[in-house]
This record gives sequence, C-alpha cells and structure tokens, in this order.
Amino acid sequence: MMQNKGTNSSTNFLPRTDLEPPLQQKYQKLLSCLRELGSTAVAYSSGVDSTLLVKAAKDVLGERVIAVNAAAPSFPARERAETEAFCKGEGIRLIKVQFDPFSVPGFAENPEDRCYLCKKALFTKIRELAAENGMHTVSEGSNMDDLGDYRPGLKAIRELDIRSPLREAGLTKAEIRALSKKLGLPTWNKPSYACLASRFVYGEKITAEKLGMVERAEQLMLDLGFSQMRVRIHGKMARIEVLPEDFEKIMEEGTRRRIVRELKALGFSYVTLDLQGYRTGSMNETLPNANHS
Repeated sequence: MMQNKGTNSSTNFLPRTDLEPPLQQKYQKLLSCLRELGSTAVAYSSGVDSTLLVKAAKDVLGERVIAVNAAAPSFPARERAETEAFCKGEGIRLIKVQFDPFSVPGFAENPEDRCYLCKKALFTKIRELAAENGMHTVSEGSNMDDLGDYRPGLKAIRELDIRSPLREAGLTKAEIRALSKKLGLPTWNKPSYACLASRFVYGEKITAEKLGMVERAEQLMLDLGFSQMRVRIHGKMARIEVLPEDFEKIMEEGTRRRIVRELKALGFSYVTLDLQGYRTGSMNETLPNANHS
C-alpha cells in the first residue's frame, strides 16, 4: 500500500469532547477504514452520506482521493451543481462521468431489479475511471439504514467489491447527520433524495420525457418550500408525498392551485396527494410481502 504523504492525522479532525463516546468510536473507525484504503474514488452525489464520506476521505487521504459524479438524466441537475461547488470549496478533485442509463439493458423496462442493473453498469464505469486515475479502490455512501429496505443496488456493490466505509463504521443516517453538523458540512440537514427512476412504479416504462417531468415537478415543490417530498409518477398521474405536517400548507388555496396548474402544464393529467405522507421507498410497497400499513 502506498504511503499517505501529506495527509492529516485523524486526531486533528474533531475533539473527542464534541461527540458522545459511541459516535466518536464510529467516527474514528470511519477514518481508519479510509486510511487503510490508501487511495479511493468516491461516488459523490452531493447527498448527506456521500458528502460526509468524500470530506472524511479528503481529510485522511489528501490528494489521493477523487470525487466522481455521474451526469445522467436520472439525477437532478441541481445536485450536479452542488457537487461542483462543494468540491471546489474543499479542494477535492472532481471528475464527471457521462452515464446514459437507457443504454443499460432492462433499465427502461423498470423491473424490480432495475437499481441492480443500473448500479452494476455505473460502478463498472466508475471502477474503470478510478483505475485510469491511479485510485486503488472505489467507495460509496450507503449507511446502516440502507440494510433495512429493499435495495437491489447493494448486490451490485458487493459483486464489484466497492467499499462502503460508512456501513463498515456502523454509521446510521442520524449519526451521519450529527457528524456532518459537527464538521460544519452544509448537507447535515439536507433532505434525502434518490435517483429519479425510483419515482416510477415497477413495470412502468421509464422515458427521458417522464424523468424530466418528475424533475421539474419536484423542483416546483422545492421552490414552494416543501423540502422533504417526492413526486411519484403513475402513467400520467402525479402522486405527491409531503410530510404530514405539511398537509395544511399544500392544501392552501393558492399553493394547491399552482401545483395543479404547473404539473398539468408539465404533462400530468391528474395531481394527487398521498395521505400516508412522505416515506422512502414507497414504490417498494407494491412488491410481494411488502408491509402496507
């Protein structure tokens, strides 16, 4: 393994008194995991998890880390802009990889293992890019909470020997947010997002047009102040998920009318509100043995 010349010592990152002992222990384990990698290419989306991961990797490995961001129609443009701003501010080398999910056999048909098919193709490409740039490993930002839902993409991660330092350190989403806040990362309270393809019910054909409809619909919701939400697509029907505490806000006359008007202008025939409210992975509720409570 190469020597990490010029990198910092983990003892300089965060005073032990800033964290409860269990979280401090996990943080130190994260730093140790990253140090052992020697060098790594971090799959960076600008989300809460990957931002902490790339920041910690930069602190430990210095110039021996690169951030890799996929430019694809299934990822919102606003997220790509945030990756550029963060990496520039932190002095992290950012490489953008062009990725067309529609070139992946089966992606557009949206089977139950769509995420596996897509991630297998994407991370194969990232591994090649990492090798071209002298990085010994590829890292991604899944955490312990990701083990509790249907996540076929994790199978691809295992098959390609991609490292998951946050999971290796035993970190949950709440702990990642707590660490991010202590480190002053702008993403510590950022709402959770996911690939736009996750807005489609399994079996419904994914098209570039419908991905664009979803992206623009969710941007409208963000502009209206709904930070944690989803716009799910069912044919030409939009099923909006917001937090239950935002139900009153979304039903305000002016807000409701604007959402209906603008989503119909995007191509939706019907605009509905999901009374269960926002929740991750709601499309997985259509799978056999899913909990529909």
